[in-house]
Amino acid sequence: MAERRVVHSTLVIGLGRFGSAVAITLDRIGREVMAVESDPRLVEQWSGRIPIVEADAANPEALEQLGAAEFHTAVVGVATSLEASVLITGNLVDLGTEQIWAKAISAEHGRILRRIGAHHVVYPEADAGQRVAHMVSGRMLDYIEMDEGFTIVKMRPPRETHGFTVGESDIRKKYGITVIGVKAPGEPFEYATESTRINADDLLIVSGDTALLERFAMRP
Repeated sequence: MAERRVVHSTLVIGLGRFGSAVAITLDRIGREVMAVESDPRLVEQWSGRIPIVEADAANPEALEQLGAAEFHTAVVGVATSLEASVLITGNLVDLGTEQIWAKAISAEHGRILRRIGAHHVVYPEADAGQRVAHMVSGRMLDYIEMDEGFTIVKMRPPRETHGFTVGESDIRKKYGITVIGVKAPGEPFEYATESTRINADDLLIVSGDTALLERFAMRP
């Protein structure tokens, strides 16, 4: 049965704000996606916009009947009901789904999902809150935590770098972070070199340890 799976096929279960955003985006970028929703009102709302099936994914027989085993990846967007979230994730594990992404609303919820076999657990509300906190606390314009302790940030350059090249600013030696690129107004993004000049109205793309980036972003 695993041989029938398409690598870029994704089953999205639950069409709340999180699940619907995932399903719409996957469909827009041309990935094979099918949504599963038990609420007939949501099924009617999304019908015709994305491929969708009305079914109760907490029922293992329902998942088998809709061909869930043929999907390489599954996203469990159901989180408000802990029981449903756990049952659905467990059903996908039993089907042998190769990549299971599950939404959690608390650390305890996430630990349970991992224990029963979810490969990835996401915390949309917590992640969004962290991003906003970092963005309002300094000159960060966007904040993406790639892995624990490693982050990529889009930010305004501190005053001390204005008019200097990346090499002259010596940012890596002073602050332990790396300038990946510089975006001047109206100009395309450029990967940074030692000779790339930083101006006051530029945008910097920098990466490195989260704490070091926060310290750099707080520079006047």
